[in-house]
Amino acid sequence: MFGVYLTHPQVTIDPAIAVPKWGLSELGRDRARAAASNPWVRSLGRIISSHETKALETAAMLARAAGIPVETDEEMGENDRSATGFLPPPAFEEAADWFFAHPNESFKGWERAIDAQTRIWNAVSYILDRHDPAVPIAFIGHGGVGTLLKCRMTGAAIARDADQPAGGGNLFAFRLADRAVTCDWTPMEFWQG
Repeated sequence: MFGVYLTHPQVTIDPAIAVPKWGLSELGRDRARAAASNPWVRSLGRIISSHETKALETAAMLARAAGIPVETDEEMGENDRSATGFLPPPAFEEAADWFFAHPNESFKGWERAIDAQTRIWNAVSYILDRHDPAVPIAFIGHGGVGTLLKCRMTGAAIARDADQPAGGGNLFAFRLADRAVTCDWTPMEFWQG
């Protein structure tokens, strides 16, 4: 059976709202609905989401299609960037480049990449260690920690070139039997299971 780690799609950026509270944009909602219409979603037995709004909104659409509830895990949140607050897109991209290039250091008070990787790996591993490997599962989260998780699962060094394409709303898949990654970042609405 399969597991997927799926990142929320496009969000409505609002500097006046804390980033974890941002919701999906109309494009993001359209993409999540398109993904939810795929047959693999109906085979899901569990959906575990980050507690952040954009992830929860994505998870809710998939859960409705699968006919199952959404479970949440606070340890699945995005890397903590609260020390800098909102950064405009060009400044954020530069900061993200630095974050991935210096995994053992903190960018202006951000959670270190190595710590975020350990946190997401431990959260996902804890769930999978107690999960029936015959039941497909989806983890709904964020691009930064998703990339860190994928690096850990593939044995690759932390690097930005392992990141998903811009915009979010991508997934990578893995076998539940051995947690081997079977599919690199793919737009969630295009993956066929």
